[in-house]
Amino acid sequence: MPKQSFDELPPSKQAEILCRDERFQKFAAIQCDLPEQTFCDSAAAQFLRKWCDIISRRDLDTDPTAQTKLQVLLTEFDVWTGKQAAPR
Repeated sequence: MPKQSFDELPPSKQAEILCRDERFQKFAAIQCDLPEQTFCDSAAAQFLRKWCDIISRRDLDTDPTAQTKLQVLLTEFDVWTGKQAAPR
C-alpha cells in the first residue's frame, strides 16, 4: 500500500503530525506573542485546538468549520516557513 501524502490524511492526523513538528511549535509560540519560546507537542496542540475552536483534534474529522480553520492555519504556517509565497 503506497504511503499517503500529508494532504490525503484525515484532518485529525494532519493536526497530530503538525503539532509534533518543531517548526510548527515555534510558529505557534510566535503566534501567541512568545517569540523567544518553542512550544512542546501538547502546547502546540492546545494552540491548534484554540485556533480551530475545537475540544479535540478528532473534531477536525467531522466539523467543516474547523476543517476550514485548519486549512487557513496550514496556509499561514506554509507562508511562515517559506513553503508558500505570501499574498501581495
